[in-house]
Amino acid sequence: MARLDQAITNIVDIFLEYADDGGKKKKLNKEELKKVLEQEIQSPELKDKINADDIEEAMKMLDKNQDGEVNFREFCRCVSDLAKCYYQKKTGKGGKKGKGKEQEGEQED
Repeated sequence: MARLDQAITNIVDIFLEYADDGGKKKKLNKEELKKVLEQEIQSPELKDKINADDIEEAMKMLDKNQDGEVNFREFCRCVSDLAKCYYQKKTGKGGKKGKGKEQEGEQED
C-alpha cells in the first residue's frame, strides 16, 4: 500500500477503534479521546500541541459543535492541525498568517 493510502486508512482505523462503543454512534467521548492522545501521539513536538493530561482543554479545542463528543470530522481537524504543526517544526515555515504569494512577489521586485 502506498504511504498516503496507509496514512489515510490509519486515521480512519484509529478513530473507529477508539470510538467503538458496541455499534452505537461513532464518536469519541472524553475517556476515549484521552486514550487516543495517550497511546497514539508519542512525538514530543505533537504532545506539546495537544495533551492528554489536560483533557478538558483538548475537548474544548476539538468539540466544535459542543455536544460533549468528538466526531470524525472534528477528529480529522485535529489530525490536520497536528500535521500542520509537524510541518512547521520540520520546515520552519507556515506559522505566520498574511504572508501569501502576493506579498512574497512584492518583496522580490
